[in-house]
This record gives sequence, structure tokens and C-alpha cells, in this order.
Amino acid sequence: MRIALQHIGKHFGREVVFQGVTMDLRSGSRTAILGPNGSGKSTLLQVIGGAIIPTHGGIIHRIGDQVVPQEEAYRYVSIAAPYLGLYEELSLEQAIAFHARFKPLLPGFGVKEVARTAYLENALHKSVQHFSSGMKQRLKLALAILSDTPLLLLDEPTSNLDAEAIGWFGKVLAEHVGQRTLVVASNRQAAEYALCTASIEIGGYKG
Repeated sequence: MRIALQHIGKHFGREVVFQGVTMDLRSGSRTAILGPNGSGKSTLLQVIGGAIIPTHGGIIHRIGDQVVPQEEAYRYVSIAAPYLGLYEELSLEQAIAFHARFKPLLPGFGVKEVARTAYLENALHKSVQHFSSGMKQRLKLALAILSDTPLLLLDEPTSNLDAEAIGWFGKVLAEHVGQRTLVVASNRQAAEYALCTASIEIGGYKG
């Protein structure tokens, strides 16, 4: 997926989150959005994914030569973020199967393969609400990375992960990102955006 941002700005009342963002995220590119907590990284990430409408400017999503309507963009996006919850009343098996009804998984992956990739195969029948924060984060990341979507958005992906799990994240992402467009929001944790070949500083768009 290719995404063109044209003079994008987002305001909440009198607060200017960012303005004047113009960039072209080419299909298959890998870009990091860098800045401290509260700087607007997550907001820009959600604008890129079509979940938030910008206050100013325009955004165009394309797959090949086809323009994706704004209201349809979510179908082509997978995202993992600390502020996005899980259906915790479901078992792991149910949660993965429910996710797959809306976002198809990569070829060769089903419920058991996703659980195995996230080192959760022994918790298939356990309620997600009883998972540790690290287990929940591994599940979020596995669901996003292993979804068959052309745009992958990761917001501070190493949140709640210990050193071993951070290594796991890097390996899984490298193995399965493929030719998808990748955007990672990070407060400069190098392991989060090690695969990115371009970066922007969100602080440069404050005015």
C-alpha cells in the first residue's frame, strides 16, 4: 500500500498536535515516527491508518493504481498499540479465531500457528484476561504482524516486553513483514524500528 500525506494537520481544540506533514510512504517502505511520549506519534499513526480524520490536508491510500476510499482503509491495515485492547473475556483460541474473521492471516497460519509463534500454545484455552501484560503484548503483536494486510502499523511495540521478548519481536517482524508498508511509532527505542530505513521527527511538525 502507498500512502500520500498532503499538508496534514491535526488540532484538538486550540492544541496543535502537528501540522504541515507532507510525505509519500511508498509501497513496501519502512518508516519510523520518532518523538517523546505525548508528542503526537500515535495520532499521526492513526491518521496514516485512516482511523483519525485530519483537521487539515488530505491523505490518499493506494493499492497499485486503485485509490482506497477513506471509509474502506481499515480493511487493509493491521495495528498493534498499547491503547488498543483485546477481547479479554475470550479464550486465546477464541480471540485469534475472532480476529481472523475480520483480518485474514498470512498463508499457512491458523489459530495454533499464531499461538505457537507468540509462545502461547499452552494457553489456548486460557482466558485472555488472565494473561500477563507481556503475554497480552505478544498476542497483540502476533495478531498484527501475522495478518495478511498491505499496511502494518506498530505503536511502541516493545511496551511491556522483557529483553527476551524484545528479541522475539525483532525476529518475528523480520521474518514476516514481507513487502508490506511498515510504519513504527517509537520514543527512540532502537529495537522497535531496527528494520526501518527512513524516519521522521514528529517534533519538526509542531509549527
